[in-house]
Amino acid sequence: MAGLRGRMGMALRTTTVKILQICTNDRILQSAHRLRREFARLGHEAVMFLGERLGEGDPAALLFRPRQDPVGRVRRYVRARRIERGLAGYPRSQQARRSGFSDDRSPHGSDALAQLPDADVISVDAMHRLLDFQAFFRTVPKRTPVVRVLHDMSFFTGGCHLDAGCGRFAEGCGACPQLGSADLRDISRRSWLRKSAALAEVDPGRLFIVAPSRWLAEAAKRSPLLRRFSVTVIPHGVDTEIFRPLDRRLARDVLGVDQQARVVLFVAEGIQRPVKRFAHLVEALEGFPGTAAPLLLTAGSGAPEAPVPVPHKHLGPIRDERMLALVYSAADLLVVSSQQESFSLVTLESLACGVPVVAAAVGGVREIVSDGTTGLLVPPNDVGALRDAIDQIVRDPERREQMARECRRTVLETYSIRVMAERYVALYDRIRTSPRPAAAQPSPRAPREPQTANTATGSAERPA
Repeated sequence: MAGLRGRMGMALRTTTVKILQICTNDRILQSAHRLRREFARLGHEAVMFLGERLGEGDPAALLFRPRQDPVGRVRRYVRARRIERGLAGYPRSQQARRSGFSDDRSPHGSDALAQLPDADVISVDAMHRLLDFQAFFRTVPKRTPVVRVLHDMSFFTGGCHLDAGCGRFAEGCGACPQLGSADLRDISRRSWLRKSAALAEVDPGRLFIVAPSRWLAEAAKRSPLLRRFSVTVIPHGVDTEIFRPLDRRLARDVLGVDQQARVVLFVAEGIQRPVKRFAHLVEALEGFPGTAAPLLLTAGSGAPEAPVPVPHKHLGPIRDERMLALVYSAADLLVVSSQQESFSLVTLESLACGVPVVAAAVGGVREIVSDGTTGLLVPPNDVGALRDAIDQIVRDPERREQMARECRRTVLETYSIRVMAERYVALYDRIRTSPRPAAAQPSPRAPREPQTANTATGSAERPA
């Protein structure tokens, strides 16, 4: 654990809180970097520990270096193959991976844990593939509190990032619909059991859960895995200097968008992921008569696979945040038509740029969008209501401008990155100064699952 302490230098000794941020997901890396910089502005020292291909060039980032000796390479290969076999063979394995499904184990075993520096608080944003769930809680010193920041449901499910409403995580998973499995002892069940065994040994005064939305917090509280641990809601924040209203005419010139068009924006990582319900938005726009149809502007990975039957321009993935702010500023409104969202950072970014949001009233989105003030909320999967809400905003420029002002004001008051950082520092202070509660009795462990037949595939399946 102290393997890299010397690399952190003398600066850490003079700070109020030494914060170690762990992130293994490039989708949330920029947000984690923003938070680290804000911690520094507040006088704290935050160091990031990242996956091997993330964060190159950041002086405050420590990159994991995998073992390159022959034994290390062989062990990593064997572990990776074992993990791969555990998920393979289910009818919907590939679809589950694309939608978001992660194993709790790491090909690196406990190798990464030996490289973690000392810290007063460890904040984990994501741990997939880099950190082994069971090894992490066995190895991190018991005196060091861990804050697990939830960005989705995967920490307390059998692997899915969002459960699509199935609710089986509250009963221990198994027969996972996202895998197309009918086996009650499938990989989702075994992953859930491993997490249960690991968390049963964790003192409730050592692990603290943070969720960005009340919706995700309530889901976490329903999980038998987390019922002994405190759950705090701290909404995500955005850099309001980057995400701010920009000149619309300039934005449209840069993007090659018609100045007179009514522009509906859709931004997503994985546009074609079923949970995003992109097809519902297209269907809603098809209902506009003839020349009244707005221009659909899309940005993100996973371009539409078939020609979109409405006026459409796809920009592809936008990695530069300043360019993304320009994209938001070119639009009349953003649409979030998802079936399920734990928070929706794109909603927040759009509001920061003064662009109203039409969204399905699901998950954390309905906590961000004030219906009638910063946008409009519609029932999920209701194409007609979605079309009507879009029409209300694009045909009423005066109302849209009024909403735009409220969008920006709301973000400045409630969702700035500074407000977010201050809330985290307050939490860290409470954790460090509060007396640790007496260790609770561990949760009862479920029995180890025997070898079973996978009824979804008809093949024998070894516990993986």
